Amino acid sequence: MFELTRRRKVIILVLVDSLLLGISILSSYYFMTPFVGIDQDYLAVNLGVSLIFYIGYGMLFKTFTRINRYTNLNEMAAIFSAITCTVISSFIIQYLFMQKISLRLQLLTYILSMFLIISSRLFWRIYIEHKAQRQESPLNKHRTLIIGAGEGGRILCNSILSSKAINDLEVIGFVDDDPNKYKTYLSGIKVVGNTKDLPRLIDELSIDMVTIAIPSLPRKRIREIFHLIESKEVKMNTMPSIEEIASGKINVSRLKEIDVVDLLGREEVKLDLDKLKSHISEKVILVTGAGGSIGSEICRQVLAFSPKKLLLLGHGENSIYLIHRELSGDPSYNKTEIIPIIADIQDREKIFHIMKEYQPDIVYHAAAHKHVPLMEYNPREAVKNNIIGTKNVAEAAKEANVKNFVMVSTDKANNPPNVMGATKRIAEMIVTGLNGENCTKFSAVRFGNVLGSRGSVIPVFREQIAKGGPITITDFRMTRYFMTIPEASRLVIQSSALAKGGEIFVLDMSEPVKILDLARNMIRLSGYTEEEIEIVETGIRPGEKLYEELLLDKERNDEQVYEKIFVGNIKGYPIQEVMEFVTGLSDDDKQLAKEVVAFARASSK
Repeated sequence: MFELTRRRKVIILVLVDSLLLGISILSSYYFMTPFVGIDQDYLAVNLGVSLIFYIGYGMLFKTFTRINRYTNLNEMAAIFSAITCTVISSFIIQYLFMQKISLRLQLLTYILSMFLIISSRLFWRIYIEHKAQRQESPLNKHRTLIIGAGEGGRILCNSILSSKAINDLEVIGFVDDDPNKYKTYLSGIKVVGNTKDLPRLIDELSIDMVTIAIPSLPRKRIREIFHLIESKEVKMNTMPSIEEIASGKINVSRLKEIDVVDLLGREEVKLDLDKLKSHISEKVILVTGAGGSIGSEICRQVLAFSPKKLLLLGHGENSIYLIHRELSGDPSYNKTEIIPIIADIQDREKIFHIMKEYQPDIVYHAAAHKHVPLMEYNPREAVKNNIIGTKNVAEAAKEANVKNFVMVSTDKANNPPNVMGATKRIAEMIVTGLNGENCTKFSAVRFGNVLGSRGSVIPVFREQIAKGGPITITDFRMTRYFMTIPEASRLVIQSSALAKGGEIFVLDMSEPVKILDLARNMIRLSGYTEEEIEIVETGIRPGEKLYEELLLDKERNDEQVYEKIFVGNIKGYPIQEVMEFVTGLSDDDKQLAKEVVAFARASSK
């Protein structure tokens, strides 16, 4: 079977363009002969010289190697340049060597050849697209509205029209809030209204899918659009960013599902890059719990500031292996020595040895047990890891003269009714209590639930939806504060640069989110209804709160030290009393749990 290779395509284009150029010259000659006396010798020379020059300039401007199914202004400009240079060069040669020239003949040849060659490219593109639509398109196409009639919309629409990967979509129209674009056309598709018209347009045009083609659209606006059409049975997604498409990392055909993160309406904080660069660059950084959700993201964020060494400390060998492989495999981080360390923070001797050997400048302490119900069943493990482990790392840091120590804490440390929160509050007391003059600056950072982290509700809900339901919620009244993993990690890093010593930084978590609403949105985003995926109330678990707060009312401080970062007015606690309490804990697990919770709650009063 004859295969149209790239080389054959080039040969065909050269022949077709040469034929059209020849037709243009001959047509001009026969049209102009009655008005201007032109002999056949002049015609032969003009024809031969023009063809040679056109093929040469065509190679120079790459008019024969471009993909004609994507013919656009750039390709037309290349053809324009090749023909213009050909006519000018032919004119000069004929004037110099033949002393014969016909300006009218050259001008008519120029106009005809431009029209015929560009038209041939456009007709070929139309033919290919029409053929692809007839032969490759499925019978039931998804009727799609594109939000954004700008550059992103143009790229997406052209990709849909020409791509085999997404040939099951049919672009019905564009939606744009710019009133000047209404009823205009982009890539042959009409702008049919603005975003407020979406509910009406979905019904009138029988739309199956809405795709956002504005890569820079704020999350708040995405949430508004989602709520505007959530009653309609349509799928909603976004295109990748222009940068991702340009870099080749993501193909435009891979439309991204709207993530539940986008519906929080939170805009991620921007870091003080200059301050952080001087704070981290050429320093030795130690991250405990480096294989966890927060710890691994702190590592990624820190590497952007080119530390001298990054120490990845964790107890789980697999998670440390994965984050080490990811980071060490990125060539942009080759200035930093990345060292994986398998160690348990409960191993005091090992932790002290690590601090002494590597002499870190900054420690981000993210290692902890964080699962509330699990720690109710295992209170001693919570104490050993969250309290004793933190004490080991903090004291080792102080002995090694670490400049800055930041502990990752939680909103569950505020007036805690459960073991996990209580152990984190006592860990805060130890860390801030160790702060002193002319030594390590100790601080802690409190924030709420992190979206997508291990043990959070998001992965659990996704798994339940994938299994066909039901989604289980302990209490329909329950609310939680949420933040993305990158945002939480950025704010932890920013807090370390702000620390003067002894602070408990509190991150602005915005408004609390009802877990029931979160579940409903996730069902909707997955393409199901609540009739298909049931939501079941199971009853509150041991140690759980209905509502969580980052601070008590008396601890609140409305003055931000940085965007979304506050310092809580949390009273200190004598470090000696904390240490005495920890060493005197009961051997009985039930009694130990009561003692830990009582002590932590008393410290808040």
